[in-house]
Amino acid sequence: MAPIDQTQMAHPDMQRIFEGNRKWVEQKNESDPGFFERSSKGQAPKYLFIGCSDSRVPANEIAGTEPGEMFVHRNIANMVVHTDVNLLSVLQYAVEVLKVKHIMVVGHYGCGGVAAAISDKQFGMIDNWLTNIKDVIRLHESEFNMINDEQKRFRRLVELNVIEQVINLSKTSIIQNAMRYEEPPQLHGLVYDLHDGILHNLNVQTNLIKRFEHIYGMQ
Repeated sequence: MAPIDQTQMAHPDMQRIFEGNRKWVEQKNESDPGFFERSSKGQAPKYLFIGCSDSRVPANEIAGTEPGEMFVHRNIANMVVHTDVNLLSVLQYAVEVLKVKHIMVVGHYGCGGVAAAISDKQFGMIDNWLTNIKDVIRLHESEFNMINDEQKRFRRLVELNVIEQVINLSKTSIIQNAMRYEEPPQLHGLVYDLHDGILHNLNVQTNLIKRFEHIYGMQ
């Protein structure tokens, strides 16, 4: 029995996906004939990318990495929430099984989730998620209120949100246990600029959490 041609059965919008897939496979086979054979044997990524679900922020592309180099988790506004079992599962697998060397929380200027958190509107169920970003505003309220320019305030909240999510990462039992490794993973906070495509390093100092070790520390 001949294989089904998905391009003949699909909705026109999906035909574009299948056709794009075929072209990508052809190009990949031409440029790197052994790529799919190697990929099928397993993965050993060096990086974990925790980013926003925004369609304009493709993880591999903006970092210039190939498939297999980066493990990826995405959610609205690149949050690290301690009750998010999805994120924690990804984090544990990346750290304990894949042994990633670098974990990056990557936000982006113009983030719709951050913009929604600033507004005084209701958006439905997502409001519960956005409360986590509002908590960032509460933690940095004095700095936030000193910025009069609305756009600058928006951009700064994107940065502050990334910083707080990196700190949240450092408080998880997964990362605290990993700090005992001979080569523990390094945590990074980055912001992607949609206007020019550049990634900016926020140089987050995760050792700041040490002053709260009596609260968050684990034996």
